[in-house]
Amino acid sequence: MRQVELLSPAGTLEKLKIAIDFGADAVYGGVSHFSLRIRAGKEFSFEEFAEGIEYAHTRGKKVYATINGFPFNSQLNLLKKHILKMAELKPDAFIVATPGVLKLCHELVPDMPLHLSTQANVMNVLDAKVYYDMGATRIITAREISLRDLVEIKKELPDLELEVFVHGSMCFAYSGRCLISTLQSGRVPNRGSCANDCRFPYEMYAANPETGTLFRLEEDEGIGTYIMNSKDLNLASHIKEILDTGAVDSIKVEGRTKTSYYAAVTAKAYRMAIDDYYKGINDVEKYQYELNSLQNRGYTDAYLISRPFEKHDTQSLDFTMQLGTHQVSGQVSEEGTHFLCKYKTLPNDELEIVAPLGSHIEIVDNEIGMTYERDGKVYMKLKQLLAENRKVWDEVHSGNVNPITLPLKLPPHTFLRIPSHTDMGTYPKV
Repeated sequence: MRQVELLSPAGTLEKLKIAIDFGADAVYGGVSHFSLRIRAGKEFSFEEFAEGIEYAHTRGKKVYATINGFPFNSQLNLLKKHILKMAELKPDAFIVATPGVLKLCHELVPDMPLHLSTQANVMNVLDAKVYYDMGATRIITAREISLRDLVEIKKELPDLELEVFVHGSMCFAYSGRCLISTLQSGRVPNRGSCANDCRFPYEMYAANPETGTLFRLEEDEGIGTYIMNSKDLNLASHIKEILDTGAVDSIKVEGRTKTSYYAAVTAKAYRMAIDDYYKGINDVEKYQYELNSLQNRGYTDAYLISRPFEKHDTQSLDFTMQLGTHQVSGQVSEEGTHFLCKYKTLPNDELEIVAPLGSHIEIVDNEIGMTYERDGKVYMKLKQLLAENRKVWDEVHSGNVNPITLPLKLPPHTFLRIPSHTDMGTYPKV
């Protein structure tokens, strides 16, 4: 039985490695040219992307290269060169968004698998068949599609792979078809430079053009001013429903511009959910414990399970972002012997160890610190904050660039976390 693929975002080389280490089967990212994340500040250089592909392939994982921008006529020659140069790096597929780019890729690199971006807004059999006939081997369906429609597409086109988003930021517009950022700041969403204007607070005004009158509309407390701010997608509680259809080949996490911790935790949570599914287990609370530790805009299960007209809880009107249940206190080096502080840390703070699934954490007690287990989790307390340069600190903060010594060697890219001061309350009902 072929298992569903877990596809994670790779905004940088570090995030690529972390996503793979924490359980992703494949990652997606790109060199900034013609990729929809150029605002991230050039995700990769060609050299870094090549290194990332080698890292993934050595571990039996895949890398999909994003060439999903919308090019101008003046850029077509540059686009052709970019396609050929990216093909030389030997990624496992290209992700493209337009019929013209799909056709061009098929002509220039006919053996390259081609995945159609969600920006193409495929929601039905007719559109899916058009792109399949043009050479698309996989379609990343519109975020507004339903499970029922996925099943119908798979029934008509059984050889076409289908990929769906299960987690991450949701676009206020129809799968990214938005011009608000272009209007207000000249940054074009479908060319990779969206300024996320939908996340801003807005004040409402009424104007009378005949009299020139303009006045502000007062809002009742609690109604909110984030009138276009969508909640974040979270389908970890519905993995069984999704996989039971047999129509989905890949589940995808959004978030190339998010943190390294986000890359780790989302990969870990959905890896657990997928593995549990094939064991006949569905431990929703376990998956949501991890996902609730992330900063988010509130969670929603959006439209895959329910029709859009049935949903009235997909917007966060009162805030744009809230703390998760935990703060990242530190990130362990690739050598595993030190960590860099990400949040105020004191001696004897109880730090939860967040390591890749399957990692063995040794229980130790020495002059540097100790580790111990409780309720199925492993924690660490540092008796002293000993820097790599041998200086002992009374406390360390996120601005401190001195690597702090660990009492034991931990797996590369392990995170240390502590509960946030702000309690988010119960798990989301998603």
